[in-house]
Amino acid sequence: MLPKKSMAMVQTAPRKLEARDLPIPQIADDSAILRIEACGICGSDYEQYEGVLQTPMPVIPGHEPLGIIEAIGDKAARRWGVDVGDRVAIETMLSCHCCDTCVGGHYHLCDRRQIYSYIPLTESPGLWGAYSQYMYLAPNTILHKMDKNLPAELAVMFNPLGAGFRWAVEIPQTQVGDTVLIFGPGQRGLASVVAAREAGAGKIIVTGLAADSNKLQMALALGADHIIDVQNENVVDRVRALTNGKGADVIVEVTSYATQPVRDALDCVRMGGTVVLAGVKGFKPVSDFVSDLIVMKEITIKGAIGVTSSGYKKAIEMIERRKYPLELMHTHNFELEEAELAIKTLARQIEGQESVHSCLIPAT
Repeated sequence: MLPKKSMAMVQTAPRKLEARDLPIPQIADDSAILRIEACGICGSDYEQYEGVLQTPMPVIPGHEPLGIIEAIGDKAARRWGVDVGDRVAIETMLSCHCCDTCVGGHYHLCDRRQIYSYIPLTESPGLWGAYSQYMYLAPNTILHKMDKNLPAELAVMFNPLGAGFRWAVEIPQTQVGDTVLIFGPGQRGLASVVAAREAGAGKIIVTGLAADSNKLQMALALGADHIIDVQNENVVDRVRALTNGKGADVIVEVTSYATQPVRDALDCVRMGGTVVLAGVKGFKPVSDFVSDLIVMKEITIKGAIGVTSSGYKKAIEMIERRKYPLELMHTHNFELEEAELAIKTLARQIEGQESVHSCLIPAT
């Protein structure tokens, strides 16, 4: 039986989270209640916490939910193909699924989309984020069943790994034998390593800072062939050497706020190659951006935001096969009440702690 209330961490102002007991709503025939097993923490959680995203408040953060269906309407059960007791992974986007953009296969770009964790408490029923024991699932949710035998902290990696498949494989149409260069060894960069390896990439190169030495070693363990310390090596020269002067077929740029990798990508990509930009820069301009390189090399540059169902499905299937040592990526579990600590750990604000992939594990 469902409890009457759910403890949730509510953001009331920039850099302020507080615990609240919130009512668990009655569901309609087309909705459900999810008991949160784990919620992944990513870079946008930090941006939301800092107030950079200017999301409405008060709000429950958390947009990477994994959990168990605790209550569900008959219509929702038929539509989603799940029932009470099933473990599900929840997609971040809530789109209308009927506009031209959605029908055209780009539902993640829907003009009317909402995002779990960005919907304020003032919009009924309030439990819109996964920094909570329980969460409301709206009728337009997209979800995916997952193996209940997987550890929650491993299963909840479906989101970053889904991004790896979409950004490093689907968008650039990575082919067997391609050389893939990944700028940034964070969780999305490491996820891109696994996805590119799964797609049959011939050579995978990952760059990072000197402070990223542990993550770069993880990249090798997960399938990368070469790593580059950009503070102690010339990345352009090294890539040319590793590719016999040709350059990378595919480049995936996933660094946060650093603009130099965008500039370097133009020199590192091969003639006719593809650059995928997925790391946000806070709207900072890229200095010394030479557009003629795009023209003369016929470079394809594509932006990447979010994950779609095909990426999620590939990630979940791969996690369930347990082919890769994904547990290497997971570094921290936090209790729900430790949400602020989890965010600060990811942002390297806790001395002696380095987070790659971490998650909240609510007690219920």
